[in-house]
Amino acid sequence: MNIKLNKTYLTISILLLITEVLIAVYLKTGFIRHTFGDFLATILLYTFFKSFFKLNSIKLGISVIIFAFIIEFSQWINILEIIGLENNHLVKVILGSTFQFTDLVAYTLGIIFILAIEFKLNKL
Repeated sequence: MNIKLNKTYLTISILLLITEVLIAVYLKTGFIRHTFGDFLATILLYTFFKSFFKLNSIKLGISVIIFAFIIEFSQWINILEIIGLENNHLVKVILGSTFQFTDLVAYTLGIIFILAIEFKLNKL
């Protein structure tokens, strides 16, 4: 795995992170907070890793979606309560605390979206 900075992906990652923070701080309910933010989260993870590593897009997309699903299913089993972090606001914002099937759909659509863009731009 080669480490090489990709400024385009890094810029996209920074913009997505800023967007996610603004959503978390200013929007407490609604579609953008609960669904669109999850859609963007998988794209953020994907672009973050592409910022530093030359990775196969399909394999990275699959890895990101698996990671997102693990986080979501950990909410189902109340992992924050199990590890004693249920009162840590920052951890709850980052990892979430409530399982939602719609989050799985949003994560999946986020990966499909970024891979479709990659395919269109790079002819995967």
